[in-house]
Amino acid sequence: MTTLTVTARGQVTFRKDVLQHLGIRPGDKISLDLLPDGRAELKAAQPSGSWRELSGLLKGRGNGARLTIDELNDAIAQAGAAAGRGEQ
Repeated sequence: MTTLTVTARGQVTFRKDVLQHLGIRPGDKISLDLLPDGRAELKAAQPSGSWRELSGLLKGRGNGARLTIDELNDAIAQAGAAAGRGEQ
């Protein structure tokens, strides 16, 4: 069990290992649910983005090349094989 200290301003700092365990990184949001008997549940908040926002995420970031499914599969296989050999 990890014990945290509350500051005079009512703030708490979570240790890095706790945040890593929860999968929380800098800039992420935290969800805190208050439960009965003075308990609480803390977890990484789930992003609330939409598919519409996701659709434009990579727009304008490519080199303009259009690949077939077979070409994509080959590129993925080659990258996986290189990663398996420890190459980057």
